[in-house]
Amino acid sequence: MSGTLPFPVVRVVEDVATEFGAELDVDVPLSGLTTLRLGGPARAMLTCRDTDTVAGVVRALDAARVPTLILGGGSNLLVGDAGVDAVVVRVANDAVTLGDALVTAEAGAVWDDVVARSIAAGLGGLECLSGIPGSAGATPVQNVGAYGVEVASLLRRVQLLDRASGQVRWVGPESLGLGYRTSVLKHTDTAVVLAVEFTVNSDGLSAPLRYRELAAALGAEEGERRPAATVREVVLGLRASKGMVLDPADHDTWSAGSFFTNPVVPDDRLPAVLGAIAARLGDGVRVPQFPADGGTKLSAGWLIERAGFAKGHPGPDGAARLSTKHTLALTNRGDASTAQLLALAREVRTGVQDAFGVRLEPEPVAVGCAV
Repeated sequence: MSGTLPFPVVRVVEDVATEFGAELDVDVPLSGLTTLRLGGPARAMLTCRDTDTVAGVVRALDAARVPTLILGGGSNLLVGDAGVDAVVVRVANDAVTLGDALVTAEAGAVWDDVVARSIAAGLGGLECLSGIPGSAGATPVQNVGAYGVEVASLLRRVQLLDRASGQVRWVGPESLGLGYRTSVLKHTDTAVVLAVEFTVNSDGLSAPLRYRELAAALGAEEGERRPAATVREVVLGLRASKGMVLDPADHDTWSAGSFFTNPVVPDDRLPAVLGAIAARLGDGVRVPQFPADGGTKLSAGWLIERAGFAKGHPGPDGAARLSTKHTLALTNRGDASTAQLLALAREVRTGVQDAFGVRLEPEPVAVGCAV
């Protein structure tokens, strides 16, 4: 330990681990803890398996002014090749409590396990979020969403550790600034999510079906409700067909899911963007468009393909490539570096901007690197 962290930080970390019962590891490769399987080492990692340990460790490290990185499931994290000069606090509290119409999950619980357990208990509402990798604590941070359902529509409250005051409190969704794939918790370290609570359906039926592809796969009309277990099975199948369900043997799933968010184009810019699309693709092309706060949402995957980036780009020799199933996923083919994945991300973003005047924004949180 003394060779990896400067004294007196080494003593602080050891003392914190002992005091709060955290598991201490040193020189931990973060590539093994992210779904992209990329990233250099952390100097030290403290694994916290209950909520009191998470809160105590973070408070103690903050008081000692030790740089920290809070790590959950690693599904939305892009770590630089040089790693992080910080102590990683791995949030591994994972208790799940199921009520009549409530699901409460500690932050470190595997998200898809939370969904599966709720459905097995006869609860509906979370099924469209099946198969999303990562931990429960990340869901309000990202306002995770899929197939017409967002966490914002189900979230009852979130338990937070306020790092300035050290206090633990529950807050409602109105305090979180939830938006499209974002919240006030994203890109800030002022609070740590300790647990999340969702309001669900006690009748075992799904949320109303709002996503055309899913409704069609179920042979249902939009707005209908179906058994949650049936919807979950179909959602998992749809996600797997796009390489969006983790599989160690499938490099198309060595990703952070959708790497770019779907862009929202302000109303005053939309005519110019649509004009650029028509100039490149022809006047008769149908452009997927969806109403959104602040403008019109376009499909990032559609724009990427029409800008000339096919599935599997740049080809079989690329260590980092677009998924062969879904152009919105940037993937590690087994031996990529973070630098190579970043180069691909920049190539795609520049290509879309040059073609259509739309700047794509990355969804993953970058640590020790920049997109």
